[in-house]
Amino acid sequence: MKRILTLILLIGLLPFFAQSQSIPTPKSHFGFDIGDPYMLADFSQTEAYFKKVDAVSDRVQYTSIGQTEFGREQPMLIITAPGNFAQLERYKEISQQLGRAEISEEDAKALSKEGKPVVWIDGGLHANEVVGAQQLIETLYNLASRNDEETLKILDEVILLLVHVNPDGMEIMSDWYMRNEDPAKRNKNIPVLYQKYVGHDNNRDFYMNNMKESTNISLQQYVEWLPQIVYNHHQSGPSGTVVAGPPYRDPFNHVFDPLIITSLDAVGAAMINRLHVEDKPGYTRLDGSVFSTWWNGGLRTTPYYHNMIGILTEIVGDPSPFSIPLVPDRLIPNNGTPYPVTPGPWPFRRSIDYSVSLNYAILNHAVRHGDELLYNFYLMGKNSIDRGNKDTWTKYPKYAQAVQEEFNASQKKKDADDPEMASFGFRAGLPLQFYDSVYQDPSRRDPRGYVLPSDQADFSTAIKFLNALIKSGVLVEKATADFSINGKSYPKGSYVVKAAQAFRPHVLDMFEPQDHPNDFLYPGGPPIRPYDAAGWTLAFQMGVAFDRIMEGLEGPFERVAYGQLLSPEPTSVPSSSGFLLDARANDTFLAVNDLLKSKVKVYRTTAPTAGLPTGSFYVPSSGRKSLQELASKYGVKVAAASGMPSGAREIKPSRIALYDYYGGSMPSGWVRWMMEQFHFDFNLIFPQEIDAGNLADKYDIILFIGPGIPGGSGGYGGGSQPKKEDIPSEYHHMLGRISVEQSIPQLKAFLESGGEIVAVGAATSLAYQLDLPVSNALVEISNGAEKTLTGDKYYIPGSVLQMYVDNSLPANYGMAEKADVLFNNSPVFKLAPDAALRGVKPLSWFGTEPPLRSGWAWGQQYLKNGVTAFEAQVGKGKLYAYGPEITFRAQAHGTFKMLFNQLYQ
Repeated sequence: MKRILTLILLIGLLPFFAQSQSIPTPKSHFGFDIGDPYMLADFSQTEAYFKKVDAVSDRVQYTSIGQTEFGREQPMLIITAPGNFAQLERYKEISQQLGRAEISEEDAKALSKEGKPVVWIDGGLHANEVVGAQQLIETLYNLASRNDEETLKILDEVILLLVHVNPDGMEIMSDWYMRNEDPAKRNKNIPVLYQKYVGHDNNRDFYMNNMKESTNISLQQYVEWLPQIVYNHHQSGPSGTVVAGPPYRDPFNHVFDPLIITSLDAVGAAMINRLHVEDKPGYTRLDGSVFSTWWNGGLRTTPYYHNMIGILTEIVGDPSPFSIPLVPDRLIPNNGTPYPVTPGPWPFRRSIDYSVSLNYAILNHAVRHGDELLYNFYLMGKNSIDRGNKDTWTKYPKYAQAVQEEFNASQKKKDADDPEMASFGFRAGLPLQFYDSVYQDPSRRDPRGYVLPSDQADFSTAIKFLNALIKSGVLVEKATADFSINGKSYPKGSYVVKAAQAFRPHVLDMFEPQDHPNDFLYPGGPPIRPYDAAGWTLAFQMGVAFDRIMEGLEGPFERVAYGQLLSPEPTSVPSSSGFLLDARANDTFLAVNDLLKSKVKVYRTTAPTAGLPTGSFYVPSSGRKSLQELASKYGVKVAAASGMPSGAREIKPSRIALYDYYGGSMPSGWVRWMMEQFHFDFNLIFPQEIDAGNLADKYDIILFIGPGIPGGSGGYGGGSQPKKEDIPSEYHHMLGRISVEQSIPQLKAFLESGGEIVAVGAATSLAYQLDLPVSNALVEISNGAEKTLTGDKYYIPGSVLQMYVDNSLPANYGMAEKADVLFNNSPVFKLAPDAALRGVKPLSWFGTEPPLRSGWAWGQQYLKNGVTAFEAQVGKGKLYAYGPEITFRAQAHGTFKMLFNQLYQ
């Protein structure tokens, strides 16, 4: 009987042994266990392991979601029970139908029961946060090899998308770390950004989708699979804790469906409970960390605007020795950290184990609440469509303030000594009429949609804006004929974005201002810094012309298929003796650069010509063939010119240097990408080359974007600098920093000999190093001395402000008289009385009215008449200084021209 029972047991376990034996362990492939001290797998090894597991496991399907900026394949592993693969396309279709919510409630309930919840788990986005990529390997092995009841249930009931989100970064970081044979010398101080162009800002690109990796991810999340949960692994946790996770602190964005916030609570409860059950302390949440759900643009935050549950964890851990520090306040259990961790040494492997546990917690939540996750996904989308089809007032802080202000105004008309009225508001709230006066005010309604006219001056940039929306799963419609709305006519080819769609929160967020609440540590205290930006309205940043439509929005419109990107319509070149290109269109600069590379002569006008503004480009008839190719390729508009415009000046490409430093500058990296997109040739320049002098022999213009100049708010840049002997010789030229003693005199000599410098953001401190007649406008006089304004008086985190522009100056050709600009506690200047006599001219400035357009601006009165940009004559050359971030993350298309105009001789 014992032998029979043993045989039965062995037969029952055969599938377990067969599966577990056929799946290669990480150690058999990599030569070490994931989480071993001083050991990191690189991407090439990881990709090979992914494919090896795919080849032997019927639970895993390897696929590429596109190429990275360096040309690697970006892998996604679909993990589920073998029997689910035959129905995979059906499950994807169900997720799409529920997410877009264009079906009946009855059908949605049926599909919620038929479908499988889709969960996205990724890792590796920030490559110096090495836990994220390494845990993918261990998670894959567990799900592919384990046959316990929990794992099999997950595989049966869930479709898991396991995604590597930064292959290039893992390869760069791991190879650099492992290059030293001596483990004690291993470090992560890489010489370049760990994602091409953008480094850490790869998690700031998920509504813009500039980078290939971002686009790959967004198309999978918002067009293809539409997962209900998106889990984005990061590190490091707050000091004295192990991991920070949901739920997050206030504020959350006001356009969200409330189910997003309560669903986050539910998933967060599953995560922290699992760790506590497994006796894994150190999870912190709510005000235990700095993370909120306000901001759009991150891999886990953009999903909120698509009715998806975005999860972020920030965990500690490193392959080199690491310890949990002793932070006394973190030892006290509270609602933020119910189970504090004991400080002391922390093995890397423990972080991997925590990460796998957290993954399993989320997958188990999806098993237990699968139909609920699917139906709620539909319900949030349906709610969005319903809100877009009727009069809706989003409850912004400004409206609550308006209610109070209207009540206060009414009280001024009454007897201030009336005791009944004096206590009414305190004890019983305000009369409902004051609610209605705001929340029934038609002018304060949310729009029903937006029209982007095809006859706007820079329609090609509007197309790029629409493509950013389309990559994010937004439904866009195109007019097939001329139409009119509310008496205004629009031409055929215009585009319409209706609010009545499932991803309405994202639509509103891209067109409407953000209204960040005043958020202070305590009344009169310092501001609480937003996790990233406070305001970002993409249509404002890109300078897109659009109309808000408040009533019904119907017309001769056809849908653009979900995910189908737009291209500008090819244009034609008229028969003429010469041609004009509009300086207001950014892609004009792209065409001009291609013309110059083809040895076609190009000129700039110095006065308005043929209805086009000053600074437009003239091309002689000899360039017609090249111009026709570019008009077909880029859709640039070409106007006829009757001969050479009077006063037109020939332009030539400048010899451009773009400043960078060891470790890589993200603001510079974004500009590098921009320059490549618009076909400007340039070289990178590092401090040693600047210190060597003779800059005018090689360059006409040097660009300093962001940190790097001494005295700037961004510091010197470059982080910790290694010793020469500790890095390969190919990186030696990157070492060094800009110094007052050596670098500034060389830059001054460059300017005096006729060179030009463009300084943006913190780099504008160069003006002070050159002793120009400008000063910081954001100061106050205290005890007879100037003092920088404190945060309780003045604070403007990343927000969109509006400034005035002198578009008669060549530096601002093609700009309108006002411009929206991204402002992040940026420099603002005051010009000395003799500034004009000393060759300093303002290029842009704030007016007397509050300039805030989107975000949060405390103390706007200090900006009154402040200069935001200026040009200064220095010897034969010029310095162009822009305080705001005119190239912000390659999103600020509306102010790109402020850089591009300087890049020609």
